[in-house]
Amino acid sequence: MTAETPDTGPPEDDLAARFRAGDETALREAYDRYGRAVFHLATSTLVNRTDAEDVTQAAFVAAWMGRETFDPSKGSLVGWLLGITRRKVVDRLRAAARETRAVETVRQLPEPEPTGPDPDRVVDRLVVADELARLPADQRRMLELAFFDDLTHQQIATVTGVPLGTVKSHIRRGMASLKRRWEVDGAAPGTRPAGLSGAR
Repeated sequence: MTAETPDTGPPEDDLAARFRAGDETALREAYDRYGRAVFHLATSTLVNRTDAEDVTQAAFVAAWMGRETFDPSKGSLVGWLLGITRRKVVDRLRAAARETRAVETVRQLPEPEPTGPDPDRVVDRLVVADELARLPADQRRMLELAFFDDLTHQQIATVTGVPLGTVKSHIRRGMASLKRRWEVDGAAPGTRPAGLSGAR
């Protein structure tokens, strides 16, 4: 080996073939060889270094999990990895934008009037919290925002980035599930926490 031809590891074709075949040593070699390029692409768009590190890791995880979709005839392994990285960067930017909108929306909400705790309302919230914990995550999240944060359907859609129709659907199904559970538990109609009427 001469100074003009440094050892840069296995040839690209060999590395790509082993990577696609699921050779774990190829994954490490690919990270050693292309990780810096992936990280550079992430940092060139994302301001936060931690976000760039997360995106770099996510890109390699996605590549490894979807390695069978890599087609060497359509491009190089590094090009494929960078394409995945770009998509992960876009996903992170969109998530950050949603978080920013949510924070701004919450800041614009009126401050609740200070009042002393109502024992009945506290008990209602505990009962509802217990029942909500048994619901699917999407339904639980929407009802928590409606009941505990007293947000309207439109406000929930704005905060979560979920379409208004989907918000209404989740709340409707969640309320139906809670109603069935209360009926099964034998709760009288008048004992159902009134706070859930805030899901509007």
